[in-house]
Amino acid sequence: MAFRATILTLYPEMFPGHLGHSLAGRALERGQWSLDAVQIRDFAEDRHRTVDDTPAGGGAGMVLRADILGRAIDRVSAEDDPGGLRPRLLMSPRGRPLSQARVREIASGPGAVIVCGRFEGVDQRVIDARALEEVSIGDYILSGGEPAALTLLDAVVRILPGVMGNALSGVHESFEGGLLEHPHYTRPQVFEGREIPAVLTSGNHGAIERWRRAEAERLTRERRPDLLSQSSPLQPVTK
Repeated sequence: MAFRATILTLYPEMFPGHLGHSLAGRALERGQWSLDAVQIRDFAEDRHRTVDDTPAGGGAGMVLRADILGRAIDRVSAEDDPGGLRPRLLMSPRGRPLSQARVREIASGPGAVIVCGRFEGVDQRVIDARALEEVSIGDYILSGGEPAALTLLDAVVRILPGVMGNALSGVHESFEGGLLEHPHYTRPQVFEGREIPAVLTSGNHGAIERWRRAEAERLTRERRPDLLSQSSPLQPVTK
């Protein structure tokens, strides 16, 4: 079964965005994955299609209403996921940081229902009642969940079976083995006085593998030392 993504959003026209191009776009055309963008306003019941209201207790901004979003989630679940097999994700800066391990878990399943918040946030009651998993793509604030949803789907779609031309591309990458990626080089041999490291043109694959591993560890130690405790010395060189 192809991976199926359903997006609940106030801006369905933002999808598929960049995912309609390159490898992801070609995979979408081939039916290796599918994308449905559902307009949350379609589940409002007043003539103005109102989806938000002022925050209880006062404060700035508006809050996405629980009843309207709840109806949207229920409709999607009833029509497209009656068994409840797809995770329900809410893109939120207060969520758990998205990791490559979680990306692989999502990619191994039948798809995902992704809620894109707007305004000041989403009524907590619908988060609890519909068991939404809050997911963050970084410690910064976006204008809405749509760019975050596109980022999550980008990470997932590229590792679906058959999407990448070279299966090893999904193995030798940053975070796959707990390390950042080693440096890459290609022609020309010399660029502005800088040469390709000699080991990479030596033909000694063992030495190349050791060099890449050492460089990956060096870069990780310099830039992301928090990852070192998660890597194994027996793992192959990764990004």
